[in-house]
Amino acid sequence: MKSAFFSHDDCKLHEMGAWHPEAPSRLQAIEDAVRQSPVAAVLDWRSGPLATEADLARVHTTDAIYRIRENCPSQRSEYAHFPLDADTGLNAHSWQAALRAAGLSMAAVDAVMHGEADNAFCAIRPPGHHASASQSMGFCLFNNVAIAARYAQARYGLKRIAIVDFDVHHGNGTEDIFSGDNSILMAGFFQHPFYPYCGTEFPAENMLNTPVDASTDGEVIRRIVNQSWLPAMQRFRPELILISAGFDAHRDDEMAQMCLTETDYAWMTQQILQVAQKYASGRIVSCLEGGYNLNALSKSVIAHLSVLTGLS
Repeated sequence: MKSAFFSHDDCKLHEMGAWHPEAPSRLQAIEDAVRQSPVAAVLDWRSGPLATEADLARVHTTDAIYRIRENCPSQRSEYAHFPLDADTGLNAHSWQAALRAAGLSMAAVDAVMHGEADNAFCAIRPPGHHASASQSMGFCLFNNVAIAARYAQARYGLKRIAIVDFDVHHGNGTEDIFSGDNSILMAGFFQHPFYPYCGTEFPAENMLNTPVDASTDGEVIRRIVNQSWLPAMQRFRPELILISAGFDAHRDDEMAQMCLTETDYAWMTQQILQVAQKYASGRIVSCLEGGYNLNALSKSVIAHLSVLTGLS
């Protein structure tokens, strides 16, 4: 299989303070580990353009876009930060990084739709799945996966796109954007009760929200995938699958209390890949979300890529 790896150094420029877990070191750890692994030799390493404001506006309100663009501190104030909420902030480079992250997700869609790659992984930040149409939150500025989905619909006329979110936190922003939209099927599990403390009350029919307890392990997740996600995705017959690839449900990640391992991420990726091969000509675009223990994150990304590239 042809697999592309999309990233750009712009995504490392956004930072929210030395104390913050969503840090540039996450991308550096992934890149270092991938380059030292067998998958490096079979990946097509790529970059991509900045998203435009028109691209963002397919998903986000004018006010949401304005708030990010106009509140980034001056370039002369390299270490200044503007707080959007208690755990999400902007530095001088956040606008550039956010546009680049969204642009890379769209470039990955182009690559798989043009047949230049069977699938793609986007090592991007800031992450996106908590960003709703009108609000940035939870480390997220713009919703990269949602922007990629709307771009795929506008540019290629796709009628059915599946979004799989295996981050430990509920992708509330993605749900906000696509709830009730029958051209999108979203499937996700998330630790509950836990930030952002939603996703359990009367989700729309196109939202397969599965709350799980802290300490949930891979055996439980495999049952959820087999009994819920896979039958729904097979009925839906997606033309493209997007993944909100958060790796913070790993047992070594102190951001939460779930107990997955890199083997579980590889297994989930294999199930998603099989659906993509059956219905979507193998087309998958996976975008990094969470994952804060750098060793666990790196190992999990390599496990994910090993399946996407066909090495395992």
